Amino acid sequence: MTIPVNYDRFKVLTKEQIDCFLQYGYVKIPHGMKTEWADKWTNDVDKINMPFHRRESAAELAPKAWEAICEVLGGEDKISPTCKQWDDNIIANFGNEYWETHNITPKELDGWHVDGDFFRHFLDSPEQALLVIPLFSDIQPRGGGTFIAPDGIPNVAAYLRDHPEGTYPQNYADGFPFNTMIPDCEEFVEVTGKKGDVYLLHPLMLHSASKNHLRIPRFITNPPVSVLQPFNFNRENPDDFSLVEVKTLRALGVDKLEFKPTRPYERVTPQRLKVQNKLLDEELERLKKYHEETGTPVESLHLKGILTREDMAPKPIPGIVSQPP
Repeated sequence: MTIPVNYDRFKVLTKEQIDCFLQYGYVKIPHGMKTEWADKWTNDVDKINMPFHRRESAAELAPKAWEAICEVLGGEDKISPTCKQWDDNIIANFGNEYWETHNITPKELDGWHVDGDFFRHFLDSPEQALLVIPLFSDIQPRGGGTFIAPDGIPNVAAYLRDHPEGTYPQNYADGFPFNTMIPDCEEFVEVTGKKGDVYLLHPLMLHSASKNHLRIPRFITNPPVSVLQPFNFNRENPDDFSLVEVKTLRALGVDKLEFKPTRPYERVTPQRLKVQNKLLDEELERLKKYHEETGTPVESLHLKGILTREDMAPKPIPGIVSQPP
């Protein structure tokens, strides 16, 4: 028996989009983000690297995508207030000369992982409720778009179901290497589209950066989305399941599942923070020098003293008791 879906309760997502998410674990929201914000946040990429300097309301930046996010997760009231703003930490992929003339298959990519480097992973983890990919530039096939593996979701879900003790992120010595599941995957999708399109991916979706064979600059971000409560796979009313919960249950081949972690939820200090703090130091010096030499105003919440280094780290979810890093 398959959990029924009441399509009438969705106002933004179409039946086709809902079915795509439930079958493949992702949905594309065309024009999900206002293109003027994409232009504003990428018009100075020659000066800006990975750290963020600006922050805006997700509902203002990407009203259509934000409404879709809320529908996938069961309502805006389910989403943590720590995730209602997006940053301009643009992820660029310029490619290189070698990959202009060489090919690589998706299975050969070396970046496969499940997102979430800041918490211990459980099947019901609320910290990474969705993986969001807003396109800040047009992305053509072979143009450096993220690769995803939809048929990897059942294996990831089964591992976490069978290991209620959870696992650290795979880049930790004792974290489970989810990338070892890729050889068993046969479905691979390249994230392509127009500037302003937004992809929403199931949190257990294996994905990897790819090679930009075209060498047309590619710009995306990955704003995190957390929910206020762990996912619940044992609800009485099927209408109360979020689409993420329904997809997880379908991946496991069940209509309900009683799941309880055997260890406390735990926040982890991301290993990337040390690198990002160094990048930020270097970038702030470049921005100061640029302002001194040109007189051009520089938008940076760091230079204005509004943000501190603590703001670079993911925030704890209000109401979730978790061990600090």
